[in-house]
Amino acid sequence: MVLGLIKANRFKLGGFKLVESSEQGMLAQVERAVRAKAPIVFLGWAPHPMNTHYPMKYLSGGDDTFGPDYGAATVNTLVRKGYLEQCPNLGRLFQNLEFDVELENHFMDRILTDKVTAADLAREWVGGKPDRMDPWLEGVRSYDGRPALDVLKGKAGPARSGQRFDDYVAARKIPVGDWATQVVEYTKQHARGFFDGIAGLLTSSTKAVAWLLNVMPAPVLILAIAAIAYAVRRSIGLVIFVILSLLFIMNQGYWDATLETLTLVLVAAIVATVIGVPLGIWGAKRPAVYAAMRPVLDLMQTLPTFVYLTPTLVLFGLGVVPGLISTIIFALPAPIRLTQLGIASVPKTLREAGQAFGATPLQLLFKVELPSAGPMILAGITQCIMLSLSMVVIAALVGAGGLGVPVVRALNTVQVGMGFEAGIAIVLLAIMLDRISRPPDRKGDE
Repeated sequence: MVLGLIKANRFKLGGFKLVESSEQGMLAQVERAVRAKAPIVFLGWAPHPMNTHYPMKYLSGGDDTFGPDYGAATVNTLVRKGYLEQCPNLGRLFQNLEFDVELENHFMDRILTDKVTAADLAREWVGGKPDRMDPWLEGVRSYDGRPALDVLKGKAGPARSGQRFDDYVAARKIPVGDWATQVVEYTKQHARGFFDGIAGLLTSSTKAVAWLLNVMPAPVLILAIAAIAYAVRRSIGLVIFVILSLLFIMNQGYWDATLETLTLVLVAAIVATVIGVPLGIWGAKRPAVYAAMRPVLDLMQTLPTFVYLTPTLVLFGLGVVPGLISTIIFALPAPIRLTQLGIASVPKTLREAGQAFGATPLQLLFKVELPSAGPMILAGITQCIMLSLSMVVIAALVGAGGLGVPVVRALNTVQVGMGFEAGIAIVLLAIMLDRISRPPDRKGDE
């Protein structure tokens, strides 16, 4: 719908660019604007908790697009033919039952924000507002034939008896999620300047790399990448593959999205390498430090990416920064682990030879250990690049752009062709980056 409005230049939206994200991504951006007391225009609807959280005002003039009365509609309960005659009592309840938008906003807010279960909310609401039951239960009778309203007012209560063991344990839940929410909220309120600084630095780096890729005409950039491939691998076959792959991507209409993805991958890989290689060296030199790092690295690699995508979205808002930071977190363990392994695997005889020639610890590191561990470190950087590329679709959910956008759009609109085209573009880019960045084959090892 929104893409159609932009394409038709409705409401003068022709120059706008749609950042395809998720509902929560949009609301995170709204929350940042509200907190900064800045105006923001976004797509809102009811029923939804957003109507109780933010001071919203719906704009008029969209009847042709959204329908009259701000797109309001009545949703009816449908039953099969003959149901009302066969079950007149339950049919009467369905006919009486009506929910207004304000009530549904409240219900959704309690369930989604306060994490109250639907059953507990129903018991709480029925017990606290018995007067609302009068029109709903008018003419409705209980199973034993008594007026349902009388039965309700006599027996309704907020709690159940005879809890099962799993209910008993769940009722005494350890508030891990609440603690995490409190930490994020505290960080958001007291470290805004720090995170704004990180966001500014990453945004500037991304813009610089994007400018470098876009300033060259497409044919020149293709030849430059092919030249890099030949300089690194000395393979004519790889050069031909790179040129044909990039031309195919351009032919399919994904050239700009590919440059956005390449920008994200390069910045994430560079930052992860700059952070990861020194940490790996430190871990190799101090086994106790690496022992402390190991569980953190395990957590970073095994934790589902959506888990740390959520706090980065809250802290940094919609755009390339939360996707970039999540990509860095996901890719960082690879250079740390392989750098540590490479340095720790340097033969003892090499170290002793360097020490025998009077090398200082710094000289030993740069002239003996790093050259010996070079292939292992380069393998870690290659893995870092591949892991960064694997985040391209997930990063698109928070507005990072790139080849993940058509994949997400194809998923949302069930466009098989678009998803297949974007998927092939991602695969070709992955193969190119892997072949160019992988360590050279070691022949004749002794």
